[in-house]
Parts: sequence; C-alpha cells; structure tokens
Amino acid sequence: MPRPNRTNEQRKELIPVVAMAFAELGYRRATTAELARRCGVQENILYRLWPNKKGMFIVAIEHIYDRSTGFWERVLIDPGDGRSAAERLLEYEADYEGEHGIARIVFTGLSEADDPEVRSALARMYSRYLSFISRRLLEHRSGGDATDGAESDAWAIIGIGTIAEIGRELGLLADADRKRLWRQSGALLMNGASE
Repeated sequence: MPRPNRTNEQRKELIPVVAMAFAELGYRRATTAELARRCGVQENILYRLWPNKKGMFIVAIEHIYDRSTGFWERVLIDPGDGRSAAERLLEYEADYEGEHGIARIVFTGLSEADDPEVRSALARMYSRYLSFISRRLLEHRSGGDATDGAESDAWAIIGIGTIAEIGRELGLLADADRKRLWRQSGALLMNGASE
C-alpha cells in the first residue's frame, strides 16, 4: 500500500516557519539551507514542496494576508460591545500592529519588486487588504456606496500601518505615539476623511 501524499499538509506546516525566516533574514540572507534548517527538514524536501526560493518567498507574502486577516477575523467574532467592525479592527491595530513581525516580509518584498512574480504577489496582497478594509469602512458608514471615498481612506489606513511599522522598526515612534497615530488618524479616516 503506498504512503499517503502529505505534500499539502507539509506545506501548511512549514509556511509559517518559512515566512518568519524571511521576515527575520530578508530575501537575500535567507538561504535555502537556512530555511531548511529552521523547518527541520533537508533542503531537497523544500524543493519538493516549492520550485525554488522565490516560490517560497511568494508563499510567505501570501501568508501575510492570511495571517493578518486570521487575527482580524478573531477580533470580529464577538460584536457584543456595540462597536463596528472597523472600530474594533482599528483598536486591535493600535494595540498590536507590528508585534507579529510579518510586515518585514512586505518591506523585503518591496526590495525585490523588480521581479514580476514578486511584484504580482505584493499587488495581490495589497489589493486584498484594500478590499477587506474598504468593506469594513463601508459597513461602518452604514452601507454607503463605493463612491463615498472608502477606497481612498482604506489606502490611507494602509499607509498609517506602513508608517507605524517603520516607526516601530527604526525606534522612531514610542509605543504610545504609535497607538495615538492609529487611534487619531484611523478615527478620522474611518468616518470619511477623504470626503
């Protein structure tokens, strides 16, 4: 009897490890030997799961969105406090943004954006974030139509997250200042700053 194919399961198990290695080391310093070491497998196993290091990196980029929205979905499960989904997500990001280290993969990816596949993966990830945030803003604004500036405000919220993460990474924003940036700017954008 042949052994069952565990390829998909093994990928799912290793993706978080691969993503955190890229977040910590960047694309160029994360050798396949180091990725394999951190995953606890031989290099040839990684090459059975992904065609090359770039394939591993693209999966890490995709993992960022899945991981972020996984945290967000848990925040949205219990709406019992009377706040909108957008308000609860803003509060979550003010308190926890950057603690998971996943934004570093985005920064690493931007340095590799000349590669069409990496650029495409980043564009897909940002498009998904934009759609998710825009929907929460529209819901918060009592179901306004798509022309009410929600997309522009969603881009600005993504920008706040980027600025807050850069401030955190470089030690330029104290934790209290980063939280204030999220809460004050986010509240303005949530309620239609672009109008």
